Amino acid sequence: MKDYYGARANEYDRIYLKPERQADLQKLQMWLPPMFAGRSVLEIACGTGYWTQFYAPLAKRVVALDAAQETLDIAAGRITANNVQLLRGDAYELPVFDASFDVAFAGFWWSHIPQEQIQEFLTGLHRVLEPGARVVFLDNRFVSSSSTPIAERDSAGNTYQIRTLDDGSTHRVLKNFPTREQLLAAVSWYSASCNYLEWEYFWALEYTLHLP
Repeated sequence: MKDYYGARANEYDRIYLKPERQADLQKLQMWLPPMFAGRSVLEIACGTGYWTQFYAPLAKRVVALDAAQETLDIAAGRITANNVQLLRGDAYELPVFDASFDVAFAGFWWSHIPQEQIQEFLTGLHRVLEPGARVVFLDNRFVSSSSTPIAERDSAGNTYQIRTLDDGSTHRVLKNFPTREQLLAAVSWYSASCNYLEWEYFWALEYTLHLP
């Protein structure tokens, strides 16, 4: 996955140019930033910093992490806010931070987590957050007229797409499309309150961690 997104770095933001998704994207660009106002934010899989650019000006502090240096380089050219630290790292093995966070955000990351690793990822993420922290996930829904077709499903229920880059190379990419019920069930044990939202092309999951 890291190698694929490294190779795709210069093509990645084209996904946000699809004409049919513009109305939803404009709504999300308005909806997302206020949730991070005045907060210390840990962003997982920040990619090219597309979403970071919208909320960072309102945040107190942002650490935006990604596994691919190629996408981080693009993010560095895009993000001008001086409260943002871009960091290369593994979402499944988060580094030791010098301070905890009261918000975590991941855009278009959940769909790339293998079903069998969701709880491992959530446990590691919650460990670096403050009690009562807000967690926000944003991802896309499968819409047959707009999404790449599903090419394969494995025994664990993971689904895969075959994607072709500009250089002609093809890549088998894990891309899951969870239901509302699956998402709520995955976080119910951790969550004091949970909110699922849905647009035509996207979904969002927002919840608050239990206080001790």
